Amino acid sequence: MSKRIAMLSLVLTTCLFPGPDVRAAEGASADTTWMTVRLGGHRVGHLRIDRQLEGNVVTTSQDLLIELDREDKNLPLSVFTRSVETADGQPLAFYSRSTLSTSDSMVDGRREPDGTYAVTTTVAGAVHHTSLTWPSGALLSEGQRLAMVRAASHPGGHYLMSMFDPASQVVSAVDMDVLGDERVALPEGTLLLNHQREVLQTPRGSQSMDVWLDDRGVVRKSTLTMLGQPLEMLACSKTCAMAPLQGIDMFHAALLASPRPIPQEQRDTFLRYRIHVPDNAPQPAITTDEQHVAELGHGDWIIDIGPAQAGAEAAPVPADTLPNDWVQSDAPIIRRMANGAVGGAHDDLEKMRRLRNFVSHYVTGHSLDVGYASALEVVRTREGDCTEYSVLLTALARAQGIPARVVTGLVYVSRYADSAHVFVPHAWMQAWVQGRWQSFDAALEHFDSTHIALDVGDGDPWHFFNLSDLLGRIRIDEITSSPVLAGHAEPTSSAPAGGFHR
Repeated sequence: MSKRIAMLSLVLTTCLFPGPDVRAAEGASADTTWMTVRLGGHRVGHLRIDRQLEGNVVTTSQDLLIELDREDKNLPLSVFTRSVETADGQPLAFYSRSTLSTSDSMVDGRREPDGTYAVTTTVAGAVHHTSLTWPSGALLSEGQRLAMVRAASHPGGHYLMSMFDPASQVVSAVDMDVLGDERVALPEGTLLLNHQREVLQTPRGSQSMDVWLDDRGVVRKSTLTMLGQPLEMLACSKTCAMAPLQGIDMFHAALLASPRPIPQEQRDTFLRYRIHVPDNAPQPAITTDEQHVAELGHGDWIIDIGPAQAGAEAAPVPADTLPNDWVQSDAPIIRRMANGAVGGAHDDLEKMRRLRNFVSHYVTGHSLDVGYASALEVVRTREGDCTEYSVLLTALARAQGIPARVVTGLVYVSRYADSAHVFVPHAWMQAWVQGRWQSFDAALEHFDSTHIALDVGDGDPWHFFNLSDLLGRIRIDEITSSPVLAGHAEPTSSAPAGGFHR
């Protein structure tokens, strides 16, 4: 089953700055801040932030560790980032190390004499070297801190800040609102802090995070919503931040109750879902060649799902067939594996069916201890859950020249642990065959109309950030049989042979 752990790690390292707890070093100054991380009121981790000033160079390090439960299994995850900047916030270098599975993923970017950045990315032992032209106006930690300090003296003001994330190498254009000074209760006292709100516009809607900072621009509190629950980071002492953790099962928090059981015979037919989300939530699902989404207003949506029919989505782009750090389709072992699996298949549909069957049987360790693994790591370990199945199948498809992408969403199960008739977070993949995007689910060995697609991506875990505040806020009010996809013609023989059976 799919996870949102990678995205939690990304969110927790956004726009956090060190505070003055520790002084050190001759000829230099160093500050350390400790923060406790709470999800739904439960302590789930801590963050240590160090800022060192030496001459005209500021180095900011952020070391996050969180521990979450998944079906009574403990899943520790960590993200370490470091940014090196001039005292006035000009970037010099950046580094990130993320531990989301049994292997670390690392990004190391260093400024070259010509002003470009030499970037080395390492995922599951695979190393890629690229060159990055620094995005105009993009800020790392110190630059962000300075911008927030300047804005704090203008309550009611609004400004735009471009934030560069070292882990994903993504620049986010964030709308900033200065709400003014407020007295804020923290674990070890009350402080007068400046309240600012960050609003990120995404293709799926807006996401916001509130921060409260002191007069040095040090963020002492931040809050956002994840899985329908408040996620808080609160500055306190090391003893407070390192206090024993309180287990919380994030996966169960993301389960959605089904309004009725869905009999097996209905799952291979067209189904219509009436879904509700809060008015300020982003669009809950995407339109694909298998799924049509229509807004009714006041947070209500209709989603129709059935066998793929061409025309709802754009054709593939070149990136849909290229390797990346997580879908290493150019690796010799993955190419050999794909060639062996497809055998003498005569067309892409038959190739995909054989690849799906191969992956379904290749991954033998159904482990919940894996946070998020790349295709090469899955090849080596042969274990994981639905994200590992989908990433490997995507890599094998691209190795055959078939455009492919990873889908994240929800799927219906009659029973999961102690819950009956629920939709659970899930991942599968889509391939471009017969002139349309068609889904293949290697984890469940079968795709049907109980799969609700929420987003698509290239297999990079950071892409799932767009869904971080959506899961846990969706409600399914009604499920009915739908003879046609809204906006599509009646299904004809042009639908793939065998319907959903792939």
